[in-house]
Parts: sequence; C-alpha cells; structure tokens
Amino acid sequence: MSLALAPLGVRSYTNAIGRPNNDLDHLGRLRDYYAHNRALPSYAGLSQALGFRTKNAAVKLAGRLRDSGHLEAGPGGRLVPGKRFFERPHVADKLSAGFGNAAGPSGGIDRHEIDRLVVDEPSQTILVPIRGDSMCAAGVLDGDIAVVRRTDSASTGDFVAALVDGELLVKELRFERSQPVLMPHNKRYRPIYPTREFSILGVVTGIVRRYGRAAGARGEKR
Repeated sequence: MSLALAPLGVRSYTNAIGRPNNDLDHLGRLRDYYAHNRALPSYAGLSQALGFRTKNAAVKLAGRLRDSGHLEAGPGGRLVPGKRFFERPHVADKLSAGFGNAAGPSGGIDRHEIDRLVVDEPSQTILVPIRGDSMCAAGVLDGDIAVVRRTDSASTGDFVAALVDGELLVKELRFERSQPVLMPHNKRYRPIYPTREFSILGVVTGIVRRYGRAAGARGEKR
C-alpha cells in the first residue's frame, strides 16, 4: 500500500486509518515516546503525552490505532506496539546523495519494518559487531552491526561470521583444495587459513550502520 505522507501537524488522510485526522502525527509522537521510554504511556498518560484536553479523545485515538494494527492491548489492558508499529516509510525512488535532487522523490512511500528488510528467520538471527577495517573495501566498516542468520554451513562467496582459532571474525568464505579460507576485503590484510579451530556461526544477511554516534570498541586487526 502506498501512502502520502503529510507534514506533521497538518490534517491528513490515510487508507490505513480511514478518516481525515492527525493520527499519523500522533502515531509519530508515540513512536518517539516509545523510543525514549521503551514503553507506551497508559491510557491515563496518553492524553498528557499527546497534548489532548480530554481522556476520551485519547481513548478514541487508541481505538483507531488498534484497528489499523499499530497498537494492541497488552497485559492488564496496557497499550503495547502492534505488528505495524515499527513500520517505517520506504521511498520508492532512488535518491541522489548530492544536491542535484532538491525536488525530492516523485514516487510514493511504502511502509516496511526494518526488521523484515534484513531478517528472514527471527529465531535464527543474531547481531555481530564489526571491529576493524579488514572488510572496508566491501563497504563493511568498523562499528557496523552484521545481521547474521544462524547456520553451520555456507557457500563460497558468502560473508560469514565464524570462529577461527579462538577469534570471532566476519569475512568472505572461500575454499582452496576443499579447505576454508577467510578472505578480507582490504589489501592490507592477508587471507586467514584456520589452523586449529573453524566453525561457522552464520551467514551475513545485512549490515546496520548508524551515523552521528561514535562507533563501538575497536579490536579486530586481522
């Protein structure tokens, strides 16, 4: 489904909620509240959090957001995130990183959960921090987080998280004479040939990177 995203504070119409209102604005504020508090306000606190004058308005909003799948009733009747709460706008057009696209995208905006873009099997997914610059030529940088699908087997060319001689490494997997070789993507580093221990934790399915905040501890130099 494609939605037109209106500026905050402007009355909007959405097919998901189905009536002219400010519900997208209020939903955005609830998402920000959840990001800071890791919980949603109670019904009593909803009016205060969103600036409503009456509790009845907050109750009606919560009802509409439950109907649209953004909220659910949790234990004790408290509000909890619904299956659509973590959806984020996904712009359909390709955007230039420079200044030549000031007019913005011409296409619509779809809704996706970030989780669904990189996670196929939640129960088999782990997150592995990237330490060092040995994979920088492949666009995998120090401080990134690798999204890894747990499996004990992989194919040549896969990026894998593996235990190699006591170290947890993220590298490209190749084979020489049927023996595994962990390949860096930085000319400063040599291929790694396991000597004592080698086990695959999983295959990398995505990379998460956050800008504007210092990366985590550095450590991997291989």
